[in-house]
Amino acid sequence: MSKKLLREFYELCPDGVCKDLLTEEEKKLVNKGILFLSGVMQKCDTENGNGRVYPKGILSREVKNYKKIVDERRSLGELDHPDDSVVNLKNASHLVTDVWLDGDCVMGKIQVLNTPSGKTLKALVEANVKVGISSRGLGSTEQKNGKTYVKDDFQLICFDIVQEPSTSDAYMVSESMERSLKKVFTKGDCINRALNEILES
Repeated sequence: MSKKLLREFYELCPDGVCKDLLTEEEKKLVNKGILFLSGVMQKCDTENGNGRVYPKGILSREVKNYKKIVDERRSLGELDHPDDSVVNLKNASHLVTDVWLDGDCVMGKIQVLNTPSGKTLKALVEANVKVGISSRGLGSTEQKNGKTYVKDDFQLICFDIVQEPSTSDAYMVSESMERSLKKVFTKGDCINRALNEILES
């Protein structure tokens, strides 16, 4: 089965910022007008609105791999999902500044950028528009025990900001497209991923 572009939606904290997740330095930046958003970015071992289940082992690995991109400040995301597996710099609205696993939840913080898309996002948040975070990744799925499980070939690309669906059944956004991994990950990313898998085996 070929890999597809997988997208999942999660609502951010009610006011856009889970203040208890911010460091004192980040709170100072917020007071200076820099906007941070935080909250649950993905969930493990839970059937989501698209009917897919992401095993904890797979998400734990991908969080570790994505953390490297975060540390290098390459963890950009877009406002709305593009029909592509590549993050387009001209559409970047935010930078993921931290990501970690807390129990079965992938938690994270993002800094809204002073870009055209970032300014739009900031205006939406300031107008109390509810926005959510949506993961974008490549992978295939399989059916087990009546559920759709994301397979071990899943690779997390980024987290985008999307609008909250109007119904509870639409908290997740799903579209599938076949994409080449060569456009997404650098050679260094692939080496880092391979090393992590060796160390964990």
